[in-house]
Amino acid sequence: MRRVKVDSNIYFDYRDVKTLQKFLDPYGRIEAGARTGLTAKQQRQLAVAVKRARHLALLPFVSAN
Repeated sequence: MRRVKVDSNIYFDYRDVKTLQKFLDPYGRIEAGARTGLTAKQQRQLAVAVKRARHLALLPFVSAN
């Protein structure tokens, strides 16, 4: 099980693609909260940021792998 080290006061910005990609699997899906180690509130904020980045074409909807 892969866990990402996260500080408690992290803020997810949809323009920070490098940070968002740490929480995506190789297929471009958002990892589960149990795998990322985020709280429920942080997981929801992550989902909103990833969806915004996808909508603006900063992240792909589906990976080519």
